[in-house]
Amino acid sequence: MESFSEELRAEAKPIWDRIFQKPFLWEIKDGTLPLAKFQYYLGQDYMYLEGFARTVALALAKAPSSQHLEDLSHRVLTPVERPLHHKLVAAAGLTMDEIKLAKPSPTNTAYMNHMLKTASLHGLGATAAALLPCPWTYHELKDELGPSEHPLYGQWTEFYVAGFLQSSVDAWRGFVDDAAKEASPAELEAMREAFMISSRYEFMFWDMAYTMEQWPA
Repeated sequence: MESFSEELRAEAKPIWDRIFQKPFLWEIKDGTLPLAKFQYYLGQDYMYLEGFARTVALALAKAPSSQHLEDLSHRVLTPVERPLHHKLVAAAGLTMDEIKLAKPSPTNTAYMNHMLKTASLHGLGATAAALLPCPWTYHELKDELGPSEHPLYGQWTEFYVAGFLQSSVDAWRGFVDDAAKEASPAELEAMREAFMISSRYEFMFWDMAYTMEQWPA
């Protein structure tokens, strides 16, 4: 029998298929992405991961059991992508002070607000569903994109090709599937909507990075 997370993945397939065709990703692959676009992406992604961690922290308060509490704490305390960011920031000719001075774009602001709102208004199931598309789509890059031979961008792709997000994907899928077993129809719908909205924001995030999106006023 198909798990709820598998059901969500199937429903989001048209969006995810379009994510994997984004020019930002394929220019990473062939090494032609302008450095300024990658520098912009690093700043936005660094801020996004802070929003992700804050959302997990909100979810901690709603953990339905001590085991869930312990499992969630690992998601906060072991941000596996942080060392990668520090390495890439230096390789891209930036400093962490410059990264921290960046302001979130309109799309990034909306995405983080969506996650935080979901965690504030719903339980662990919907929160996990809102968080899952990020690590899961990045993890699937190993199959969709593969490695890059570019000296900088190859360091970025190597992380995902090596499968370092596997445990994160497994954990968040587990939270979603466990919650779905006990969820009411209304809760299942909230989980589905949270997952689909985050999938759409993942789609938009790559366009945001490619255009180096700025506030219009």
